[in-house]
Order: sequence, then C-alpha cells, then structure tokens
Amino acid sequence: MAALGYGMAQQQVRHCSCGTRLARDNRGALCASCLRRRETASIAQPPEVPEEFWQDDRLREALAGWHMGQVFYAYRVHPWHSRVVSQETLAGWLGLTQAQLSRIESASTAPQDLGKLMSWAHSLRIPGYLLWFKLPSEKPAEAAEAPPAAVTTQSPGDALLPVVVNGRPVFVPVNAHALAISGFGSLLEQSDQAGDASDPTSATEQDAMTSLNRRSVLQGSFAVAALPGLSLTDLQQVASALTDARRQADGPPVTRFRTQLASYKQDDGTLGPKRALPLVLGMLGAIEQSARDASANVRRELLSVGADGAEFAGWLYRDIHRPDIAGFWYDRAMEWAQEADDPAMQGYLLLKKSQMAYDERDAARLFTLAEAAANARWQLPRRVQAEVTQQAALGAAMLGEPLVSVRRKLEDAQALLGLAADDHHELGAYFTESTLLLRNAVTLTEAGKPGMAAELFGEVIAAGGLSVRDGGFFNARRAAALALSGEPDEAANVGRESAGVAHAMRSQRTVQVLGEVLQSLARWRSRPAVREFREALHVA
Repeated sequence: MAALGYGMAQQQVRHCSCGTRLARDNRGALCASCLRRRETASIAQPPEVPEEFWQDDRLREALAGWHMGQVFYAYRVHPWHSRVVSQETLAGWLGLTQAQLSRIESASTAPQDLGKLMSWAHSLRIPGYLLWFKLPSEKPAEAAEAPPAAVTTQSPGDALLPVVVNGRPVFVPVNAHALAISGFGSLLEQSDQAGDASDPTSATEQDAMTSLNRRSVLQGSFAVAALPGLSLTDLQQVASALTDARRQADGPPVTRFRTQLASYKQDDGTLGPKRALPLVLGMLGAIEQSARDASANVRRELLSVGADGAEFAGWLYRDIHRPDIAGFWYDRAMEWAQEADDPAMQGYLLLKKSQMAYDERDAARLFTLAEAAANARWQLPRRVQAEVTQQAALGAAMLGEPLVSVRRKLEDAQALLGLAADDHHELGAYFTESTLLLRNAVTLTEAGKPGMAAELFGEVIAAGGLSVRDGGFFNARRAAALALSGEPDEAANVGRESAGVAHAMRSQRTVQVLGEVLQSLARWRSRPAVREFREALHVA
C-alpha cells in the first residue's frame, strides 16, 4: 500500500516548460512566473493616443514617405511617450522580433507586403487618412459602385496626382473624389468631407487644393518628378517653382535655369534637402517642358542643364535616405546627358553612382563604377578625375587591398587635384583640398586606420569652411572613427553634436551614419556620454 502511494506521488510531479517544478495544487501547465509573463504579454498593446499624436512633424513626414520602417521609428521616439519605446516593445506589439523590426527600420527599401502593412497599421491604430494604402475596414461602400475615372482635362474639382508611368514621373489631374476612394487621398491630406465649408480643417485643405489647381501647372500629361516623401506643402512648392520658371520670359532659358540651379545648390548646404528639393523638382519640370518646343541645339543645352539638375535631385534624395528615388534621378540624368551629348556629365554620374554604392556598403559596385568613371572617353575635368581616383582608393580599401596600394591611389588623387588649379570647369568645383582630405579620412577608416582618420577629420573640421550640413555629416564620420579607435566618450560627444545638426538639417544620411556609430558604442552603452548621445540621436 505504501509502495502504491509512493508511485502515485511520483506520477504527480510535473514541470513547467521553463524547467520549474509545478506546485501540487497548480493544475495548469505553467509556473506562476511564466503565467505572469504570459498575462502581461497578452495585455501589452500600443497605448491609446490622442488625435494630435499623429500631427507630429516627424511622424507625418515618415507617413508621407511611404516607408513603414520610418513610421515605426518616428512612433517610437514620439515626444508623447514618457520615454522612448524600445524596439523590443514595439516589436512585441507588432508580432515581430526585435531583429526583424531593426531591419525594417534601417532598410533603404520600404516594405511592400500589403497584408503586413495593413496589419501593422491596425496594430498601431494609424488613422486611415494618413496612410498610402486603404484599410479594408475603412473602404467606402460607394467605392465598388464608382465608375472608372476618364479624366482628359483638369476641372476645378480635380487634384494633381504625382505618379510614375513606364518609369517616367508625371502629374495627372484626377477627380478629388476618385482620388479619395482609390486609396491615395492621404497624398493630399484631404478627407472625404473636404468640400464641407463649415469644417475649418477641410476648408483649409480645400483652399490649399484650390491654390494648387489654380496654378494650372499641367498642360496635358507633364513629366515632373517621382514624389514619394513630399507633403502637400512640398507639392505646392513644386507647382509654384514650375509655374514661376515657366513665367519668367526674360533672358535665355538655359542661362536662367543655370542661375536657378546654382542658387539651389548653394542653399542646400545651409538650409538642407527638404527646402531645396521641391524647388529643384519644379525647375526640372520647367526644363523638360521648355525642351519640348526648343530647337535641336537649344534642346541639347537645356537637357545638359537638366542632367545637372537631375543629378542634384538624386543627391538630395540620397541625403533624405531614399536611394530608390535617388537612383531614378541618376538614371534620368544619364539619359539626358546622353541625349545632350555631354560625355563629362556621363562620367560624373558614374562617379555619383559609385558614391551611392558606398551608402549601401556595396564595395564591389563602388570600385567597378569608379573604374568605369576613370575612362578617358568621358573627358572629365581634372578635379573630377581627382575625385574619381580618390573614390577608387576607397573601393580598394573596402576590398582589402594593402595599405600601400591604397595610399598610392590617394597620392595620385592629390597630384591630379594639384593640376586642377587653373581648371575653371563648374563640374566638380566643390572638390577642394579640404574635401580630398575628408574623403581620405573616410578611406583610412575603411583601411583599418581609424585613429589616423579621426585625427585628420578633426584637423579639417577645425579649420572651418564646411557648410552646416557637411560639418554635421563629417563629424558623424569622425565619431565613427573615434568609436573604432576605442574612444567612446569622445565619439559620443562628437556624435551628439552631429545629431543636433542632422536634426536641424533633416539629413537622414547623417542619421544613418550616427546609427552605425551607436552600434559601435554598444559595449560602452552604460557610460553617461554614450547615453546622452543615444538620447540626442533619438531626438534627431
């Protein structure tokens, strides 16, 4: 009998999946600790946020950019939260792992899976009117009955929708109601009640649309821009810039556009990409419109300026970390340069594509594009030749060539720049001795000499002469070199300073570099300077 009782007791011994022995009176499958964790996880969900939460500038900009990863980041660092929401917490709300969320936030290409986008939007309770896709639960009943729009002319109730057709960006006049029910109403931040004059919000939006329509920037289908990432205000600026450029009849159009472009380039370093981008896109639309009716010789001159402007648009999109659209504009610039028979611009664009490959850490593509740009058939000015040679040195460093070989290429670049003293070509005019030294510092970092790189960065930055945006960017590179050199406090201090500039200039390219710096400083995350840097970067 005693033996039978002992056997029954043995049969009652049970364990939780975590290995903990379950109590005799616990008839469940989990221990108390695991049960508490599961209950906590089951009720953990995004907080109920007020409507004004979604009016935050950073969040609206991320939503306008059609990149859910950027939306996640803006949501996490929103000032409404008492503290920054961790990736782990947000990932739990979305049914993701922390690693998956991190990849989505840092990806250069936006997630495209509509099912996942809708699920994430539902989880965070993002208002449908802010989204670039339609949530099933918010689809209007009349949508199924709406006849297909056949717009041939722009009426007072029409909106201008930026779309890309066959790889070419165009503004298309679309009926405002059709636009709303099609799922693209968020582009213009216009609700279904936009026509209700008694609603002050909708009245304001209707006024903005009327103002945009009144400009009559369309004469048929007019190629202007690939415009994801631009808000309603930006679209109005594009339209205004396009109209202003077309109305200015004084002076030769080529000279006028060159002057405009030079002004926009000068403002970029001080005011940042978001200020210059709508103006540049509007100007490019005006150039293309002017080129249609021009003689063959004038058309080639216009497209040569257009290629220069399209290259600049590509750079601006790189700075806001939209490499997909940057690549579109680099391709458009190459097409125009080829039609204009401008070999120097074609070679220069190969260099720019090589530099964009560095943003993506694609060493092989960087190196081969730099070699292609070095071909003599492009007839590049000396300064651009020097920049191309320096870029080849960077590629060699990334591919692991010996330091002596990398240094030899840097010396060749220095020699070419020395021969460019009397070269007054506008192409590559920005590539000065200081620029060369800063690029050399980047190359030394890639060659495994971060200490030397940090010292060189410091010397050039201290000498002054850099634009506000460039100063912030190269300080980010300097912080990266300091972190790799084992100087966490100095790296964090420099990174914090750079983060302030990145925030003011809205340079996502700088923010991307600073994110890499923060990862390098992970082993020193508990140091006060590193914590302060992390907080500053989250604000940026």
